[in-house]
Amino acid sequence: MPIEDVGLGVPDVEAAKAYFDELMPMVGYEPCFGNGYCPEDFQGTQIFLYTTRENQDYSRHGVGLQHLAFLVSTRDDVHRVHKWAQDRGDEIVRAPKAFPQYGPIATPPSFSTRTAS
Repeated sequence: MPIEDVGLGVPDVEAAKAYFDELMPMVGYEPCFGNGYCPEDFQGTQIFLYTTRENQDYSRHGVGLQHLAFLVSTRDDVHRVHKWAQDRGDEIVRAPKAFPQYGPIATPPSFSTRTAS
């Protein structure tokens, strides 16, 4: 059964929206429902931003969300988003890399970022 939506807890929804408003159109999503992002064709998981009630430092090695991965059509799309993240000054956790061990659908390179504070 597919996942309908994912909620991300963020300390500042408006700051997160400014980031995601730039990123999400590059990976096939558009703003929806005020605090969310929906696939352009509305087929797939929706992502929503919510203000956290507890203030704590994020760690991808701690409890909670470890990463989000987007499937894009081409390697050029991956490199375009990677360059966007670099130009913003985001910390690049892992540069684009192919993952053939996950099969043909996962072979486009991926990358991870952490936003600059």
